[in-house]
Amino acid sequence: MAVIQVRDLQKNYDYYEKELGLKHSVRNVFHRKKLVKEAVKGISLDVEEGEIVGFIGPNGAGKTTTLKMLSGILHPSSGTALVNGYVPWERKKGYKMNMSIVMGQKAQLNWDLPANESLYLNKCIYEVEDREYQKTLDELVELLEVGDLLKVQVRRLSLGERMKMELIASFLHRPKVVFLDEPTIGLDFLSQKSIREFIRSYNRQNKVTILLTSHYLNDIESLCKRTIIIHHGSLLYDGDLSGLNGQLTQKKILKLQFSQRVSGETLGAYGTVVKNDGFRGVLEIEKHKMKGQAQRILQDLPVTDINIEDTPIEAAISELFRKGEERL
Repeated sequence: MAVIQVRDLQKNYDYYEKELGLKHSVRNVFHRKKLVKEAVKGISLDVEEGEIVGFIGPNGAGKTTTLKMLSGILHPSSGTALVNGYVPWERKKGYKMNMSIVMGQKAQLNWDLPANESLYLNKCIYEVEDREYQKTLDELVELLEVGDLLKVQVRRLSLGERMKMELIASFLHRPKVVFLDEPTIGLDFLSQKSIREFIRSYNRQNKVTILLTSHYLNDIESLCKRTIIIHHGSLLYDGDLSGLNGQLTQKKILKLQFSQRVSGETLGAYGTVVKNDGFRGVLEIEKHKMKGQAQRILQDLPVTDINIEDTPIEAAISELFRKGEERL
């Protein structure tokens, strides 16, 4: 049985339109034009125990709204959801004790206190026994390598260090389901890598179910075997991220190195020139033509190295968004 079950989940927001000026302000007192924003449009999905599922889409796609409904922060306009057997927005204690949400743009730790005091407060809130608390804290601190920072005032920590403390606070009570909303936003490469390694290691050891949103595809590609993509509140894709390329892109990338200068005009006879400096060229070629064009290039041009790659996953996702726009 799936840990997360969502059926036709929808969230609408009412808002009002107002034009500039005093005249329109007075008119709005008596009559306002009401509009409806469909933030989430009837999505359905299942997530099994222990899965790390990527949940991606452009800004305004409905990712955070969906996570807020699944964590119980928001009530849906319609539809149903069960997480660990609980209806999230009923906010029952049993659910809250086994769930956690991390929002990269919102802090839960008190900035004026050392991190260990906020962590101890969470220990009390979640009724974690002393021995279990110390064991879990030691484990998380070791995984994230922040043992020397626990007594430091939170406001004195770097962004990456604060994010690690936020993760410790969220995993301290060993939740069974975790919603991660942009946990690596604004972090440098090393901090992102460290947090990804922590999430992977913790998931492997504890079989926690994780729904992860991120604008960094490295997060999704390195952590998630399965990816859900939404756009304008609608589900566009649910499956293996690597399979997205095969479904949407009908082209391959051919990277070439030359012993002599080759002009862009000459290279353009074999495909679409993406980049060329004379001695290094990148071509985009339709898949069904790749074999023949590669053989021609090797015969006709002074090639010293050749490499065939799939188009970047970003291109496949952009194509999916474009097709989603066309359906609206």
